[in-house]
Amino acid sequence: MRLFMGIVFCSLVIGVSSEGWYSFFKEAVQGAGDMCRAYWDLMASNHQNSDRYFYARGNYDAAQRGPGGVWAAKVISRFRDYLQVFANYYLSGDSSSVLEDLKSNQKAEEWGRSGKDPNRFRTDGLAKKY
Repeated sequence: MRLFMGIVFCSLVIGVSSEGWYSFFKEAVQGAGDMCRAYWDLMASNHQNSDRYFYARGNYDAAQRGPGGVWAAKVISRFRDYLQVFANYYLSGDSSSVLEDLKSNQKAEEWGRSGKDPNRFRTDGLAKKY
């Protein structure tokens, strides 16, 4: 836990630009909200194979907030990756598809954080409201 907090704190200090702490934290909180909204939309849509679209969209929306949003998107995405690997590998013993799925999810997340259109990962049949 101390190591995790140390990593989060160091990445936070490195991520703060000359704009100041207040704007960085504001962007980070708003970016975290964007990531949560994308996750809840993923759960509400219940559409098969649409997870990459929602990961890209959440990272895209968070990155549009500024450096704080990019930082929040990276931290949340990394935490989700670690949690997914832990759950799939250590709890269920399935490691065959985990790495392949993880790499494609990371590609979608990086695509969204770079400011590119997340609709590239949109699946057919997904409701228009998403």
